[in-house]
Amino acid sequence: MTTESRRSLVSLFSGAMGLDIGLEQAGFRSLVAVEKDALARQTIQANRPEIVLFEDVTEVTGQEIRERSSLGEAELDLLAGGPPCQSFSVFGNRDGVVDKRGQLVYDYVRLVSELRPKVFVMENVRGLLSIPVIPKKKLEGLPTEEKRHLTEPGSLLRMLLKDFEALGYRVDCFVVNSVNYGAPQIRERIICIGNRANLVAQFPQPLYSNRPEDNLPPFRTLGDAIGEGFEDPMPEVMNFSERKLKYLAMVPEGGNWRSLPVEVQKESMGKSWYLKGGRSAYWRKLSFSFPSPTVVTMPNHAGTSMCHPTELRAISVGEAAAIQEFPREWVFCGKTPDKFRQIGNAVPTRLGEIAGQVAQTLLAQMENQQEPAVELIPSRIEHIRPHVRTRIFWKKGRAFAGDVSYYEDNEEDETSENNQPSLFDEVVNR
Repeated sequence: MTTESRRSLVSLFSGAMGLDIGLEQAGFRSLVAVEKDALARQTIQANRPEIVLFEDVTEVTGQEIRERSSLGEAELDLLAGGPPCQSFSVFGNRDGVVDKRGQLVYDYVRLVSELRPKVFVMENVRGLLSIPVIPKKKLEGLPTEEKRHLTEPGSLLRMLLKDFEALGYRVDCFVVNSVNYGAPQIRERIICIGNRANLVAQFPQPLYSNRPEDNLPPFRTLGDAIGEGFEDPMPEVMNFSERKLKYLAMVPEGGNWRSLPVEVQKESMGKSWYLKGGRSAYWRKLSFSFPSPTVVTMPNHAGTSMCHPTELRAISVGEAAAIQEFPREWVFCGKTPDKFRQIGNAVPTRLGEIAGQVAQTLLAQMENQQEPAVELIPSRIEHIRPHVRTRIFWKKGRAFAGDVSYYEDNEEDETSENNQPSLFDEVVNR
């Protein structure tokens, strides 16, 4: 397929172009990118100098996009992008559309209305499933009936679906995990795919699995991405502090805070030790034997630690990019923290490619379709094994170094290993 024959793509909230790269791999041609962050724009220009670049999604119009790009008055095949997710993430403040970043979803809807793409792809974090239009804490002074509607969990996504349907688009929302499709990384996302031909999109079922009964190829691992033979094109690191390195030195490969003696756990974690939940990312060393956890923007935090499996350091820029499956030659602009921010905020290119294949199928169906049904098929949300468990850190009062599969039967080993040295003893006595 030549560049000219590829279907047209306009990208919003483009970032470092993780989603766009995947869509290009699926046969789309990037014409326009819209990105607010200055360093991310530099990254786009360094890698795709031919793309028409806009800065502010709140100011750009569909007509400007058409006039300044080669799209002209032709029909746009695909509009894609993920509105900033910080206000929707379960780890953020969850202020929804009260947060100015949350309001950018409406600019996405506006540009769908103005550009009238045949298909659109809107990506976001899983938290979008439960976020209300406005949190209860922000509702002072609003009428009671309005409060009830705006504060319901998931009301924002339901409202967005109604907005798209009012524009003539039916939408399929898929809650997925990148590791199920061959990415060496566990990363949950929601991908909404809309079309104006009243067709039902079908996202593929998982192609890889760690469950024996699924009879699928095994998940790709961190070792597949950055293991033996990996030559790091960007070895720069945001490393841990000396204090953090002291504790991480006590953790075996694939382990976390559970591998430390209780007194060291309390000393190193402070008040966090008393919190509920697994806190599996605290003092975490990665394992080559399992998929990487979700790549974060700051891998050197104690509570979201991404320590290299065999070297006492955080993962590098090049390693993070490889886990996200950016092309090896891809250039990231800015200082080391800026590069990590761009990589950590990106959509895995693998998910972009799968979403692009779904969009291509819809577009092919549209070419052969007669008049669509007048009554719009209701939009829907489908969960496709989004929550994936891969390894065990703690079970029945015993710490594991992360090298035990969640689906591995280790019950028979408990008695025989009770008299073995602890993981902590093994590390400090090496």
